[in-house]
Amino acid sequence: MAAAVSTATFSGYAPPFPSTRISSPSYTPLAASTSRSGLRPLRAAATLREVCAGRVPDHVLQRAEDVGYVVPTEVQEQSLPVLLSGQDCILHAQTGSGKTLAYLLSVFSAIDVRRSSVQALVIVPTRELGIQVTKVARVLAAKACTVMALLDGGMLTRQKSWVKAEPPAIIVATVASLCQMVEKRAFSLGSIKILVIDEVDFIFGSSKQVNSVRKILTSYTAASGRQTIFASASIPQHNRFVHDCIQHKWTKSNVVHVHVNPVQPMPSQLHHKYAICMKKERLHVLLSLLERDAPKSAIIFVAQQSEKSKRAGNPPSSILVVEFMRTAYNGSLEVLLLEENMNFNARATSFTEVKEKGFLLVSTDIASRGFDLPQISHIYNFDLPKTATDYLHRAGRTGREPFSKSECSVTTLITEDEHFVLQRFQNELKFHSQELPLESMFTFNL
Repeated sequence: MAAAVSTATFSGYAPPFPSTRISSPSYTPLAASTSRSGLRPLRAAATLREVCAGRVPDHVLQRAEDVGYVVPTEVQEQSLPVLLSGQDCILHAQTGSGKTLAYLLSVFSAIDVRRSSVQALVIVPTRELGIQVTKVARVLAAKACTVMALLDGGMLTRQKSWVKAEPPAIIVATVASLCQMVEKRAFSLGSIKILVIDEVDFIFGSSKQVNSVRKILTSYTAASGRQTIFASASIPQHNRFVHDCIQHKWTKSNVVHVHVNPVQPMPSQLHHKYAICMKKERLHVLLSLLERDAPKSAIIFVAQQSEKSKRAGNPPSSILVVEFMRTAYNGSLEVLLLEENMNFNARATSFTEVKEKGFLLVSTDIASRGFDLPQISHIYNFDLPKTATDYLHRAGRTGREPFSKSECSVTTLITEDEHFVLQRFQNELKFHSQELPLESMFTFNL
């Protein structure tokens, strides 16, 4: 099985970064000077406009430049020649590396704003990520075309009327809302030119979403008639995933895997730390860390409450932390809460508030995927993540300011028994974590 997906270097394009792999299972190596699918060997480009080379509408590039996207990030420089050629692509790069802008530029390159039909579909795992992607898409569109958000908790009945009366060129949707609209025949996916799935590993790993997504990929649309783009910072067993994409016809057989920084999964400016303490000490240790660090804004990650804990009548970690912080924390940041089981109005309120001010956001892993708030300087893991992938995405919520070298930190609170789990994460993600000696740094009475 592995031999079927052994990757050959994608030829016709010379990547200027040694830490980047661009590969496709169906390609055979060609001489460096040979072009494939109209691509030329590319020198290191100075601007985003040069990378796009006339294949993205000028008004879209102008809007990108107006909001500060002038110099391409590494993943944009590597992936855009592939994306803008119309090839299927798996974008695999660090959190905060610029994947969203890369695939949205490809969307605007593919659609025809003169046509009245749904031409591009971006599927996201959560409402919060959908709101952010929609906002960026609308900024780039500059009213040249309509971008509609079909998100969980939205007014689907009203949106059904809108999409029938005036089909948007681009739809950003969560899986459940999209399937409801398609099943109600609000619109057809037959006119789709380009389909993007963001945080693809999360969606394929979700028992609630994976079957619906597979139906979208193979039943409602066909890979042969569209460009397909998958994006994520973490794609476990990526060679196997590329094979499955081809085997199950989720993509065409010449799908290209663009893997940026495979040696270093997380940004280098992140400083990782940990403190060993007993469970009953964690709230006081967290408070001391906040007083010492004085973050601009921070996310405190907690675990989703287990069914066993619920049956026992225990309060969830999120409530414990929020109530303690609102009582004991004397800093200037507002303490906010975001978790899956909040109603959509409450989630929308929290999401709006964190975009407008300095904050301490207490959240489950719902905030770990695609939550793009550049002002976050610190991450605190009140509860240890379940997996290295979860650690990667939590850590990726900081260090997101474009081209900034500002140091940011990720601090994890663990017990002695959990130390080996954190060490396993370090080995897998290739980072070093510094221990914070509590006895010399904190003074608290329990």
